Formats: sequence, C-alpha cells, structure tokens
Amino acid sequence: MAARFYMVGIFVGDIQKMVDFYQSILGFKINYDGSGPYAEFEHTGIRVSMYERRMLPGLLGQTPEYPTGINGTFELAIDLPYFEDVDPEYDRLIKAGAGPVYAPRNEPWGMRSSMVTDPEGNLIEIGSWNKGPVQEIP
Repeated sequence: MAARFYMVGIFVGDIQKMVDFYQSILGFKINYDGSGPYAEFEHTGIRVSMYERRMLPGLLGQTPEYPTGINGTFELAIDLPYFEDVDPEYDRLIKAGAGPVYAPRNEPWGMRSSMVTDPEGNLIEIGSWNKGPVQEIP
C-alpha cells in the first residue's frame, strides 16, 4: 500500500481571524460556525483544516513550540493559470492585509512567483507555471 497525504492542518492562535482571512481575502469556502477549535476548507484533492493551538497540549500530552515572525517551516502555494495573473493577485492581497514577503518575479525554474504571509506569519506563495486553468484533482 502506498502512503498518501490525506490532510494538511494549520495550527492557529486566533481561529476566527484566520478563517476571516482565508474566506474574505483569499476566497476559500470554509466550514466553520464560529464556535469550537476546528475549521475545514471546502477543497478538492486534499483536506485542509485549521485547529486552535490552545487545544494542542491536551491532544498531544505535551506543549509544542511555535515559530514567531514569518513561519519558515512550510508554505501554502496557490497556482494561478497564467503568469499575468500573479502581479494583480499579489497587489490585491497586499492591499487587503496580507503581509508582503517578496514581489512577483520570474524564477530560474520557469515559474512566476511571489510570497505573502497570512495574519499569523504563515507563508503563502502566489505563483503560476503558465499552464492555463487548473484541472480538478479527483
């Protein structure tokens, strides 16, 4: 049996602030009724969720540590259809409150890429491989 990733979880300090950012600014649909420590994105291909950090010590039986500032331990990457989509989306996100990391640029590996942070410093890459509309993953 081959292993596969089933879900990516983001452990957050302020779930309401993070849900608002990912819904209102990035445009993701998220199942969250405003209560409880868990929210899940409506997303095809892999489950993506948020879970409040304050609950982790009880779940894990120990207290984890968290990065401060820009979280350089992972990134979420958004692949846009065309190179020309990257610059206006980067500008829109910065104007809406995302933290700037680096402006759009052409990478030597053939991608147009930029990075922002969410309100808790998690990296979000806004890029394109210039391949046109993304095909849905079953």
